[in-house]
Amino acid sequence: MSIPMRWFGSRYAVQVNEEVWLIEPSGPLRGDVEVRGSKNGVSKHMVAAMLGDGESMIQNAPDVGEVGITAEMLRALGINVEITPREILVERGPEINPRVPEAFTGLNRIPILMLGPLLHLAGEAFVPLVGGDPIGRRPVDFHVEALRAMGAEVEVSDTGIHAKAKRLRGTRIELPYPSVGATETILMSAVLAEGKTVLKGAATEPEVVELALFLQRMGALIELSPDRRIVIEGVDRLHGASTWLNGDRIEAFSYLAAGLITGGQVRVHGCPQDRLVTAITTLARMGAQLDITDDYLSASAPGGLRAAAVQTDTHPGFMTDWQTPLMVLFTQAQGMSVLHETVFENRLVYVPALQKMGCEIEVFDVCLGGPACRYHDTNAKHSAVVRGVSKLRGADVTLPDIRAGFSAVLAAAAAEGTSTLRGVHHIERGYHRPFEQFASLGLDIRREKVQGE
Repeated sequence: MSIPMRWFGSRYAVQVNEEVWLIEPSGPLRGDVEVRGSKNGVSKHMVAAMLGDGESMIQNAPDVGEVGITAEMLRALGINVEITPREILVERGPEINPRVPEAFTGLNRIPILMLGPLLHLAGEAFVPLVGGDPIGRRPVDFHVEALRAMGAEVEVSDTGIHAKAKRLRGTRIELPYPSVGATETILMSAVLAEGKTVLKGAATEPEVVELALFLQRMGALIELSPDRRIVIEGVDRLHGASTWLNGDRIEAFSYLAAGLITGGQVRVHGCPQDRLVTAITTLARMGAQLDITDDYLSASAPGGLRAAAVQTDTHPGFMTDWQTPLMVLFTQAQGMSVLHETVFENRLVYVPALQKMGCEIEVFDVCLGGPACRYHDTNAKHSAVVRGVSKLRGADVTLPDIRAGFSAVLAAAAAEGTSTLRGVHHIERGYHRPFEQFASLGLDIRREKVQGE
């Protein structure tokens, strides 16, 4: 899981000898897939481990590009990181460099989460401008204002964010929107702050709770209260801890959809049912037959699928990251389906690639399939109508981001003719060995090197 050179640069620049995937439809996908800890959880745990005296162990870690990027950031700060096939060991070194190098500008959202820990360890911090998938605005305002409320001096420049604080102080913070990233920043800033922090309007996603539990194992005092309220009592020090990451719920749903889209059946191991409650019910309403045990989940649709209307939302609603595989699933369901995205205004950026493959999708800037959301009076195209059953065809497409990349693989698996997928490094940044997983399910998938720019 070492970091490839292609990750450096604000636009994930294509390098010479870029790898593409060639996919030839090969019938229904069937078999077993084991999902590991989530891409959205593992990197946050790695940052949290900075705060402990002594070694921390993160088990059931996925082999994803995000781990390599985060590991290199931590090493640049003076944090020792050792990555084995299934575990990540993190231990703070004797000296801390409070600056995340500008070479990491635009790679992902992780640098912003390092501000609080660096203030605790060094009294100052600099992190470069954040990046990530182009799915919509994910402003740093919530993070910056929270740190200022806790007593930090924060300056945002064209190159990054500078911060200083002798010691952060507990305070009352209310988020205007239950942002996952901002909630994680506040958690990791408040655990060593002086006094009590009361956070209202917190995100409650399973990955957030998992991070809070890890911090508690390290010695943090955290209460999860009703009505999106988290209370953190600052302590003087934290120690290293060990944790086992629960399975990636995005990946689990994506492989369940892969079986359904191709008329097959995939058994997904490693992701507890309680992380997929809303997704499971959505599939059942579409006509899927679910087999749920303590060991695996699987879905099949021998009688076909029917259309549905789905609105994404914060947890415990239908997860925004589930809607990309769901969109492809809609194309194979009988009738007109509606998707209303309420979390990110540009999440439907991947639709043109699917349209190129024959998916009959129209996008709109009005709220369809649910009540008006915060984008109802904007120009954001955040709703989609999908006609099924669409006859998909192979195409040459470039993948814009992680989740869109996976959806293109699903469409290619159900299409007629060969598909060439470019930008597959996006998929590998967020999914555990996806090429090998798809091959094990019977998909005819090949790697090929092409001359890059």
